[in-house]
Amino acid sequence: MEKTDWYGELSSLMIYTEHEIPAVGRLLELFRMQDSAQKQHAYAAFFRELAEAGFADDLKGYLSSRILYSDNLFAREASCNAGVPQVLMHAAAHDLDILEHLCTLTPAQAGLPEGIPFPAVGHGELPLGDTGWGGKAAVLADFHRKNGCGIFARNKAFLWRDGELVPVTHTNEITLSDLKTYEEPRRRVLENTQAFMQGLPANNVLLYGDRGTGKSSTVHAILNRYAPEGLRMIEMPKSAIAEFPKVVEKLRGTALKFIIFIDDLSFSTNDSTYAQLKAALEGGLAARRDNMLIYATSNLRHLVREKFSDREGDELHRRDTMQEQLSLSDRFGLMVTFINPGRQQYYDILDGIAADRGLAVSPEELHAGAERWALSRGGRSPRTARQYIDHLEARLKLGLGMD
Repeated sequence: MEKTDWYGELSSLMIYTEHEIPAVGRLLELFRMQDSAQKQHAYAAFFRELAEAGFADDLKGYLSSRILYSDNLFAREASCNAGVPQVLMHAAAHDLDILEHLCTLTPAQAGLPEGIPFPAVGHGELPLGDTGWGGKAAVLADFHRKNGCGIFARNKAFLWRDGELVPVTHTNEITLSDLKTYEEPRRRVLENTQAFMQGLPANNVLLYGDRGTGKSSTVHAILNRYAPEGLRMIEMPKSAIAEFPKVVEKLRGTALKFIIFIDDLSFSTNDSTYAQLKAALEGGLAARRDNMLIYATSNLRHLVREKFSDREGDELHRRDTMQEQLSLSDRFGLMVTFINPGRQQYYDILDGIAADRGLAVSPEELHAGAERWALSRGGRSPRTARQYIDHLEARLKLGLGMD
């Protein structure tokens, strides 16, 4: 195919343009050039784009990745869970045919000298696969319907920072099977999340109790369990609760499910932020949408730290204040308690983690060492159990034995 044909093909892209796929822009520039040196300069920019994206020797992998994770009109329409207009389906199919064809480009067709490093065809990312892209517009629409588009298709967890969603590229990959005991509280949270994912009535959740008992880990594990089904999580600091309406607006127009996660939540008695959280939970003008729930963890049942000095003053005023504070935790429809384990539960946790890791140590030695570890760290908890196992595993692998 002559260079003018390639230029015409790429210029006719309607959805996956150079704005969505930067390498396309680099090639358009290359095909416009007449001078050999200018061509090589444009090709160098094309090659750098692929290499920096991690696809220096895989053009098809680069293109399919950009297609799957771009944020364009077709992807947004598909992710809304509504039927994509046929004109957009045809436009997507047209572009997919061209981009698959682009993978057959050779250095000679690009007007480049022999011997120049040129990316191989490589392999397309699923669900596009290696061939037949033009016939997979419906498959691509289904992908976006389940996974969203743009950053929501590429990532499952986000931080809310300075009014923007910041993707978390490396998340805690803990699973529910990694968490030992506490079956009943986890079952309640899991069933609530399952109802939420199936579009059934579900509650905001408050996980409260002793530190180190696995409250946050439970939430992370539930995200990992349901992320393939379209669950996403946004961790929001308490200081940003007033910006909850902005979060609601950011999530407009997507059918994905979102858990707004607030970790280690507590308030002082003179902190008015809890009134903003009440509005976010229930009753505010910018109410959360049906595809959003709030999950929070706290060491406090009523979320507000109270001192004896706070009880001074007018009796009527004190009762009103206390009722307002208590009503905050009541806004969470599901409250789940995690308390420090007794001795046997602590041992069960240790035994389960040690078995998962295949540690060759007797239960008696394991329990005795873990008791000493817990004593030096203020008591038994799932966190101290896991910390001790980490310590023990390292010692055993270094050949140091039990300490």
